[in-house]
Amino acid sequence: MSPQTIAVEITDAPPARLDKALALFAPVEAQLSRSRIVKLIEQGAVALDGAVVTEPKTKAALGQVWMVTIGEAVEYNTVAEDIPLDVIFEDDALIVVNKPAGMVVHPAPGSPNGTLVNALLHHCADSLSGIGGEKRPGIVHRIDKETSGLLVVAKTDIAHQGLAKQFEKHTVERRYNALVYGVPEASDPRINGLPGVAFEQGNILRVIANLARHKTDRQRQAVVKNAGRHAITRARVLERFGKPAVVSLLECWLETGRTHQIRVHMAHVGHSLVGDPVYGGRRKLAKNALPEAALEAIREFPRQALHAATLGFEHPVSHEMLRFEAPLPPDFEALLKELG
Repeated sequence: MSPQTIAVEITDAPPARLDKALALFAPVEAQLSRSRIVKLIEQGAVALDGAVVTEPKTKAALGQVWMVTIGEAVEYNTVAEDIPLDVIFEDDALIVVNKPAGMVVHPAPGSPNGTLVNALLHHCADSLSGIGGEKRPGIVHRIDKETSGLLVVAKTDIAHQGLAKQFEKHTVERRYNALVYGVPEASDPRINGLPGVAFEQGNILRVIANLARHKTDRQRQAVVKNAGRHAITRARVLERFGKPAVVSLLECWLETGRTHQIRVHMAHVGHSLVGDPVYGGRRKLAKNALPEAALEAIREFPRQALHAATLGFEHPVSHEMLRFEAPLPPDFEALLKELG
């Protein structure tokens, strides 16, 4: 869109701050989130009776008419790439994709190309209205490079803010499938003796343990006491494999969404993910517990066996409740088939 100036009239008892008042009274079609309005104020794009203000805390009053100049969304400094995407759902506000294992979500110094953002810039080229004044997809959550599964991405500023609030309030449903070493059981006294770890009704494992960056390895997360970020994971056993059972398929769900949360929490309780090179390592399993082909499949699985299978949230514009499911990817499915 070309730069345009809109009039925002304060027609009711306004919040004290200008940024909050403009966010409340701006026309819906302008799609101005509060964070976008703050930027516009600071850039000198907001004026009252010809006088420009640059302080978001400026007081607003009933009857005022503020002029807000909205510039054209600038191009995002990342290359659009024609990379195939498994699109589960898409409308004018957002897109839900099933990310393959091996794809990084956002460009970084070590991964400037081939990311989900590069692919989305190409796929959504004509439908990105601008996130914070830039023509880019709004990433509100991420999954690790080697984790497969569902992600929702905003295409507009309003959708981005609405989704971000839901993630902040922990109201988004996120369920994962994970293949782990051993079987977490309520009868295991070792697990029950860990601080913050308990079993709820139905043999549901609950882990409440703060997470922070590892003291010596900044690429890792670690469980910490009296520091870090609050994190809660729940998990239940879906299937056991081996005689005796040496690995199990879990359904894990998040109340919070911290970096590497499931991987760290499961390793903390002694049931690290199969194939996890950072937190799991390679475990020796009893030779007779599984056929040799199954043991070999576990040893050779090249990534953490983790898949974001279910994603549910309220649509930030229509307010419809949406829920999506993605089947296990072929490599994960083949591993389970070998396990029998």
